[in-house]
Amino acid sequence: MKGPIEKIDVTFYNGKETSMVSEPVIRERLLDIFLNDSRIATIACTGIHIEELATGFLRSMGVLNTRDDIEAITVSPEGSRVDILTQCPGQGGHDPSDLFILSSGAKARGSRQKKDLVTSDTSISAKKAIEFMEKLLSSSQLHKETHSTHCSALADTEKMIVLRDDIGRHNTIDMLGGYALLAGIDCSDKIIVKTGRFSSEIAEKAWMLGIPIVISHSVPTSEAVDIVREAGITLIGHVRGGTCKVYSNERRVRF
Repeated sequence: MKGPIEKIDVTFYNGKETSMVSEPVIRERLLDIFLNDSRIATIACTGIHIEELATGFLRSMGVLNTRDDIEAITVSPEGSRVDILTQCPGQGGHDPSDLFILSSGAKARGSRQKKDLVTSDTSISAKKAIEFMEKLLSSSQLHKETHSTHCSALADTEKMIVLRDDIGRHNTIDMLGGYALLAGIDCSDKIIVKTGRFSSEIAEKAWMLGIPIVISHSVPTSEAVDIVREAGITLIGHVRGGTCKVYSNERRVRF
């Protein structure tokens, strides 16, 4: 499989004259996700960490809950398809036709799934939230090279555990969810740190993971705020320039 970056020749204008330069650009690929031999999604992605992406996507749809739900994961040689076979085909009550999407992270059809409220007492200081965001922004190598990816990290209250980059901000959350599921990591006391807009889809994915705190570089939509307030998730947003705003469940933030 090719790497996530491709070099292309472009014409560069510096304000006075033009020249030809070789520019790194992020690759965009379509990944087919198959569940028990049925294609349920085609996702636009960068083509890295695709096992995690596929697993996390199914987790966000409520199909997978633990590593034990998975019988086998197979990736095609060219990296364009991931097949996941579950222990109990049909689990989760989903019909493949109800799940299918063609997207880098759109909502699946159907009503909102019933989920447990997030009640964790995990807390973080505002200064630590700002520190996490600064570390995230300085750690994303793909974004530094191409300026065209989103990045998200899974953290505990002291350190970042893993960071994932992709062209889709939704994909980075699914990658973290897949990573946690495959590694047996409990997300009920973990934190997500992310770039990009905080939309309702991201809020739903965080709720499915049971994440108590999300730290976002950007601002949320009104629907996203409604969801995290309902879920019991603490959202710290617009983290930049040494400042932040708390949009929900302030009880977990120490000032």
